[in-house]
Order: sequence, then structure tokens, then C-alpha cells
Amino acid sequence: MKTDPQTVGFVASDATRLRWRHLWGGTTLAMAVLLAGCMLGPDYKKPEVQVPETFKEGVDWQRAEANPAAALSSTWWQMYEDSTLNDLVERSLKANQSIAAAEAAYRVALATVEANTASLFPVVTGDISASRTGIGKGVTQASSITSSSAPATAGVANSVTALVSASWEIDLWGSIRRQIESSKESAQASDAQLAGERLSIEASVVLDYFALRQGDFDIRSLTRQQEIQSRILDMTQASFREGAASSDQVLVAQDDLAAVIAQLQITKISREQDEHALAVLAGVPPAGFAIAPDPEHPFVVPVVPLGLPSELLERRYDVVSAERTAAAANARIGVAEAAFFPSLTLSAEGGFQHNTFAHLFSLPNRLWTLGPDLAGTIFDAGARSAAVKQTRATYDEDVALYRNTVLTAFSSVEDSLSSVNHLRVQEASFASILHRNQQLFSSMQAQRNYGAASEQDLLTQELTLIEAEQNLRDTQSALAQSSVTLVKNLGGGWQWNDDKAASAAGHPFSSTAWSSTDAQARAQDAGSPHN
Repeated sequence: MKTDPQTVGFVASDATRLRWRHLWGGTTLAMAVLLAGCMLGPDYKKPEVQVPETFKEGVDWQRAEANPAAALSSTWWQMYEDSTLNDLVERSLKANQSIAAAEAAYRVALATVEANTASLFPVVTGDISASRTGIGKGVTQASSITSSSAPATAGVANSVTALVSASWEIDLWGSIRRQIESSKESAQASDAQLAGERLSIEASVVLDYFALRQGDFDIRSLTRQQEIQSRILDMTQASFREGAASSDQVLVAQDDLAAVIAQLQITKISREQDEHALAVLAGVPPAGFAIAPDPEHPFVVPVVPLGLPSELLERRYDVVSAERTAAAANARIGVAEAAFFPSLTLSAEGGFQHNTFAHLFSLPNRLWTLGPDLAGTIFDAGARSAAVKQTRATYDEDVALYRNTVLTAFSSVEDSLSSVNHLRVQEASFASILHRNQQLFSSMQAQRNYGAASEQDLLTQELTLIEAEQNLRDTQSALAQSSVTLVKNLGGGWQWNDDKAASAAGHPFSSTAWSSTDAQARAQDAGSPHN
């Protein structure tokens, strides 16, 4: 068999070109993979903040012996030992619409992470179409129907096409990965905000409940004062008619009675409004919600575990949310910087086309196209530079807000410690006053029995005794409410965990950036994305 040298040369040349093509394609792919490891923008470092070693105002209260392992239960409201209160909090956690809205916002943030993660992978689409076109003999030029500028051919033509196309934007400069990083950190901030909303609702329920119970006692106390003042007014008016009392004394007695009546109305308004607020928190209309009065309600003030100040940075939802927001802003700097570099998109399309479906999928009817697309902005009048400046300024703003949030957190805890500390002293003082007034009232009763004191003297002393008891009970209520505020300012059983956050970052569907000392109670709460 004789071989044509020209043919051999032609074949060899094609083989060489084929090897070079494979080598170039492999080199291009390797470069793309290598460049895909690049990520523009600064890597995030947690902003430094000044953290005190101890709390200032806790000295007299807990001897400044903060326990580093101290932790609040996620069902902290059970420390107050009230079954009605426990039921109200649990109902609110299940039905409150603010929590439902925050939970929905958190799910939106998780979906954003999923959407951004999908951008790392190719997009594959498929299309199959069929058409039947008829052209009359009088048509001399093809119209848009034939999708051709060639002269039309009379008759009927069929066309069946099946195509599959793929497009993949290579993340050369880390823009997509920075966007994913930003969305994950925003989701973590949203997670902290959800925890904050739950804690806010819990604290609001407990505070309103204690205010309502304070109203129950005050209403009974003021009602008794009204009865006594009314009796004193009757006695004063009788003495005035007999000439034993002046008109001024009658006016004073009338004023005292009117003042008590006015204060009673104010207290009833507050009590009713507290009940309405609890209804809204529980997710029901106020018209169908009522809490039976309990004037004898005991205000239990538990010892709140006080950890180190540094622990506050992981246990305050607003601090965590502000820090995660700053982290998300830092990642967006890389997204803005990547806009200065060209984008590489690999695209491919292949399929078959024929005039009958039966013969569509055969080798002679195949068609395909393959090629990269490298595109970049040449001139934008400084728009990209402005975008980078904007993201850096936003990061600086978020860092400043984070540091201010930390300072505010320390201040709020110190305020709560100060309040609890001084209210305890005030409670002891009012308890001492009450004890002495009980002795005075007993002495006045004895004098009345022996005829050494008048009924009006006894009633006046009873008023003093009632006011002393009311001052003590109001202080106990304020102390209980201050302990609730302290629990809220300490984070209320929620805690950020960096290790869990790191593991969650590897999976866009995870939300394990927070932990609690009572996971069972958390699992029982309806509407939570952590169930």
C-alpha cells in the first residue's frame, strides 16, 4: 500500500495541533483552578474592645465573686416559682407574632446562604422544541417565521431540536465565596436577633406579670385606705356638726379621701393595661383574656448567676449580632474589590436537530458549541472605586457600632446590679419600718381597748401601717423586676459559641451558632428554627 507523503504530513500536523490543544486546555483549566483559590479583600479579625475584669456594682451584692462557669437556664423565668407565670411565658413563645416574624427573617437569611452557595456551581438547562412551518409559492423572501434571510422555499418543513446547555462562572477572585461568607455571617446575626426577640418577649411577660401582681396588692391596699379615709371623713363631719372640729379639718379629710380614690383609679388603669399587654404577648385578643387577682402573691427574688464580664460578649444577643454584622461587612469588601478584575465564564451547548423526532438522536444530526468568555469593565468613571470605599466605610461604621454595643452592654449590667443592690437595702429598711408600725398598731389597739385612744387615732395608725406594708410590697416588686432586667442584660440563658459557629459555617443549612443550658426547653418552644 502506497502512502502519500503529503497526506502523512497533514495527519502528523493535525496530531500535533491536537496535542497542543489538549495541553493548552489542561493548562487553562489548571490556571483557572489555581486562581479560583484566590480571595480578594481582608480576612476578618474580631475587633478589639476594652473588657473590664470585674463588674463594679456587684461588690455589695455578691462580694464580687463572679463565677466563670456561671450560666443562666434557658427557662430562667421558672426561678420565680409561679405556675401562672410559667404558663404565660410558654404561651407567648408559641404564639407571639414578633417571634414568628424574627424566625421568618432568620429563614430568609438561611435561604440567602443557599442561593449564594449555588452560585459556585454550573447552571445546566435543557430545551426541546418542535415546529412545523408552511411557505406558499408566492413568497419570495423568508420572513421571521423561517428565521432565515435566504429565499423561501415553497412547501412545508418540520424541525425538531433538543439542546442541553451549561454555564459556569469561575470564582477566580473569590467574589462568590466572599458573598457566601457575608451571607453566612448575616444569617448568624439574624440568629442572634431571633434569640434576642425571644428573650425580649420572655422578659416583657415576666415584667408585666410582676407589675400586674403589684397592682393586685396596691388595689386592695388602696381600697382599704379608701374605706378608712371615708370613715375618718364621716367622723370629722360629725365632730364639725358638734363643734368639736373645724371646717379646715373637714376639707383636709375630704382631700385625703379624694387623693386615695384618684390613686386607686390610676392603679386600676395600670393593672388593666398590664393585663392587656400580657394578652398581646400571648397572641390573643385582650377581650378574651383575664388573670385572676392575687393580692397575696409572693415576690421571689432568686440569686442570678453572675459570670465574668468577658462572658458578656458571648451571652448578649445584641453584642453577637453587632459583631457578626461587622464580619459580614468585612466580607463585602472582597466582593467590591473583585469587580476590578475580569470574570471568566465557561459555557457549552450541545444537542440534536432534524425534521423528524424518530431520527433526531443520531450522530449526523448533532450540533455543539464550546467556549470561554472573559469579560471585564474597562471604564466606569470611578464607580468601582466608590463601591470599595463604601464597603470599607460601612465596615468601619459597623465596628464602631459593635464597640458601642459592648459599652452599652456593660453599662446596662452595671445599672441592673446597682438597682438590685440598692433595692435590697431599701427592702430591708421598709421591712424594719413595717415591723415597727405593726408594734405601734398593736399598742394603739391596746390603748383603744382601755379607752386611752380614740377610734380615729386607731384608724390613723392603721393607715400608716397599710402604707408601710404597701411600700415594702412595692419595693419587693421593683426588686423582682430589677432581677428580671438583670437576667435580660446578662443574655438570659443564650450563649454564642465560636466553635459551633465555625462548624456551622461549613454547611449553609446549619444554625448551631448558639447554645443554651437547657436544650430541652428550647426544643419545646414552637416556631423556633432550632427545633
